[in-house]
Amino acid sequence: MAQLMVDELVKRGITGANVLEIGGGIGAIGLELLKRNATRVTIVELSHGYDEEARALLAESGFEGRIERRHGDFVASEEVIPHADAVVLHRVVCCYPDPDTLVGAAARHAGRLLALSFPRDTWWIRLGSRMANVFFRRVGWAESFVHPPAAISGAAQAQGFEPVHGHSGRLWQFAVLERTYDTTAPATA
Repeated sequence: MAQLMVDELVKRGITGANVLEIGGGIGAIGLELLKRNATRVTIVELSHGYDEEARALLAESGFEGRIERRHGDFVASEEVIPHADAVVLHRVVCCYPDPDTLVGAAARHAGRLLALSFPRDTWWIRLGSRMANVFFRRVGWAESFVHPPAAISGAAQAQGFEPVHGHSGRLWQFAVLERTYDTTAPATA
C-alpha cells in the first residue's frame, strides 16, 4: 500500500516538493519520496520508539539534512508544524478518534496533495477492530478506529481537496486528493 501511495504521488508530481509525513514511523515513505526527487521531508511522530531505526535508515540513505523529525501530537502542535506541498498519513487515520480534526489539520497543511491510507469500512474489519481494541485496552495501547471513508474524504474536501485517485486492498485502502481551491484565500466578488 505504501509503495502504491508513493507511486501515485510521484505520478502527480513530487519533484521539488516539500513533504510532511504525519505518523511517519521510521520514515520509509519520506525516504522513498526523496529518492523520487522530493526536496525535503518533515516527519511528525508520536513515538520515540522509531528513532534508532530511523537514524540508521537515514544514515544508510545519504539523505541526512533533508529529513527533519519532530515528536508529538500533530493536531495539538499543528500551529508550529511547517506547511508542505504534499502531506502523507499512512495508517494514521485509524489511530485517531476524530477524522475531521486530524484530516482537516493535515489538509490545512497541504499545499497541493494529500495522501491517506486507512482501514476499509467493512463489517468484518469493524468487528476485528473491536476485538483488537479489547486487547489494546488491557495492555494500555491506544485504540484503533474504522472511520467511514466519506467522513475522511469530507474533512479534506472541506479544506479544498478533491479525490483524484483511490485504491482498495483486502484490509486497507488509500486515497490521494488534490487541492482544487484555497480555503484561506479571500473570496472574490
